[in-house]
Amino acid sequence: MQMPGRTVASLLVECLEAEGVEYVFGIPGEENIHFVDALNSSSIRYVLVRHEQGASFMADVYGRLAGKAGVCSATLGPGAINLLLGTADAQTDSTPLVAISAAVGRERSYKESHQAVDLAGLFRPVTKRADVIPTPGSVPEMVRRAFDLAQTERCGAVYLGLPEDIEAALSSSAVRPLLRRRTATETPRAAEVEAAAAILTGATNPIVLAGGGVARAGAGACSALTRFAERLGIAVATTFHGKGTIDDRHPSAVGPMGFMRHDYENFAFDRADVIVAVGYELQEFDPVRMNPDEDKRIVHIHRFSPDTDTHYLPEAQVIGDIAETLDTLAELVPARKGLPPADVRIRDLHRAELEGGVGDHSFPLKPQRIVADIRAAMGEGDVVLADTGAVKMWMARLYPTYRPNTCLISNALSTMGFALPGALGAKLARPSARVLAVMGDGSFLMNSQELETAVRERVPLVALVWVDQAYGLIRWKMELELGRSSHVAFSNPDLVSYARAFGAKGYAVTAAGELLPALRRALADDAVSVIACPVDYSENTKLTDALGVLTAAL
Repeated sequence: MQMPGRTVASLLVECLEAEGVEYVFGIPGEENIHFVDALNSSSIRYVLVRHEQGASFMADVYGRLAGKAGVCSATLGPGAINLLLGTADAQTDSTPLVAISAAVGRERSYKESHQAVDLAGLFRPVTKRADVIPTPGSVPEMVRRAFDLAQTERCGAVYLGLPEDIEAALSSSAVRPLLRRRTATETPRAAEVEAAAAILTGATNPIVLAGGGVARAGAGACSALTRFAERLGIAVATTFHGKGTIDDRHPSAVGPMGFMRHDYENFAFDRADVIVAVGYELQEFDPVRMNPDEDKRIVHIHRFSPDTDTHYLPEAQVIGDIAETLDTLAELVPARKGLPPADVRIRDLHRAELEGGVGDHSFPLKPQRIVADIRAAMGEGDVVLADTGAVKMWMARLYPTYRPNTCLISNALSTMGFALPGALGAKLARPSARVLAVMGDGSFLMNSQELETAVRERVPLVALVWVDQAYGLIRWKMELELGRSSHVAFSNPDLVSYARAFGAKGYAVTAAGELLPALRRALADDAVSVIACPVDYSENTKLTDALGVLTAAL
C-alpha cells in the first residue's frame, strides 16, 4: 500500500528543483499558500513582486539570459490574468518561460464560481501549451513536459494551473520528479547545405540577416557567424534580437534592421540578390520590408523551419545546428574579400550619426547624445534593456552592441513597461554584469512599483528615464502620417523624489555634461538608482526626413 507523503505543493517544488529552477517571481494568494510555503524549504528563492505583470517580465528576461525557463507564479483569477502580458512577450520572442498559477478546485470548476475563469483557455493562444493539472500523481510528468516544451526550439512559454484542492492534497511518497532529458543537436543534411552553397556561389550581392536564433544558439554560433562573414566578405545586418551576434565594431557588421521606415541597412537589402537569413524568425522583422518585390533568393538557416510568407519563401533551407551549418557552408563557397563600397558607406553613416551625438552639448539632450553616453558608461558584457517607444528606435538602431544578449528589446510583441522589471531578472541571471533599464517616462510609470522589489531584494540596477512628458513614439508616428498629434501628452511626478520614496537613489540631469557622470556613478553603486534625463525628440522627424533623401545617395 502506498503511504501518503508530502503535499502536492511540496512535490511541485521538488519538480522545479529537479529542473534547475533558481528563482520564482510572483505574488502569493489564498489558493497557492501551500506552494509558496513549500518554497521556503527548498533551494529556490521566491522573489515577491508588486504586480504579477512585473513577475512575468522578470521571468521573461531571466529566461532569455539564463538559457533556461524563467518561472513566474500567481494566484487564480486576476492574479493569473496579470501574468498574461509577460508570458505572451516570452512566447512571441521565443523565450523559455513557465507560468504557474492556482486554479479553482475541481469541486467547483464545472460551474459558475467565484474568481473562476478558463485560465488554460486564456493562456493557450499565447503559449506553446496550457494545461490544468488534473490529479496529484500527474505533477511530475506535466512539469517535465512543460520545461521540455519551453526550452526546446522553438523556445516559448508554457502555462500550468494547479487547482487549489490538488495543491493542498497529500501525494504518495513514491511519486518523484522525473529526470531531465538532454536535447540532441541536429546535424544539418549535406544536400541542404550543398543547395545553399550553390545559391551563394552564384550570388553577386549577398547579405546576411542574423536573428535572435543565433543569440539563443550561443557563443559558438556567434563565432561561426563572424567566421562566415569574414571568409565570404559579406555584410551582416541583424534584427533587434540579433544585436551583438556579430560585434558592431567588426568590418562586416552594418547594423540592425527594424526601424519604422527605410533605415540605412534597408538600402543594402534593396541591392541584394541573395539573403542568407540565419536564426531569423518572421515576427522579428516583416519580410515584406526586405523583399518587397518577392525577387530575392533566400537561404534559411535555423534549427526549425520558418512560417509561410509570400515575401519569405526560402529557395534553400538548412535545418540543424547553426554553427556547424555556417562552418560547413563557408567551406563550400569561394572566398571573397571585403564589403562592397555601398555597404561600407552604411557603416560610416551609423558611425557618423553616433559620433555627432558625442559632440552635441544642447539641452534637453539629443537622443544621439544619450545613446553615445550610455555606450561610454557600459562595459562590453553589461546589459541594457531598451523599453518600447521612441527610446527603443534610437537605442536599437544606434547603440553599438558587442556581445549577444547585451541589448535586450521586446521585439515581436513590442510591449511597454518590460524594461524595469526585466532589469531585475537580468541582474539575477547575470549577477556580474551591470544592468541598465532605458525607458521613456510613459513606460517607466507602467511598472515603476518594481523599484521597491529591487530595493527590498537588494538587486542593484539603474533606470534611465528619457523625459518628454508624452508618448513620444505615437506622437512621432502621428506627425509622420497625419501631420499633427493629439492625446499623447501627460505630466509626471518629481521622478527623483519618487525614486527616493521607494528607497532608491535619484538623479536629475540638468545639462548635457551631467548625464555620463551620473550614469557612471549610479552604475558603480551597489544600489537601485533612477536617472531622469530630458530628451529632445525633435530629432525624430529630422531623422525620418534625412532617411528619405538617402535613397538616391546610396
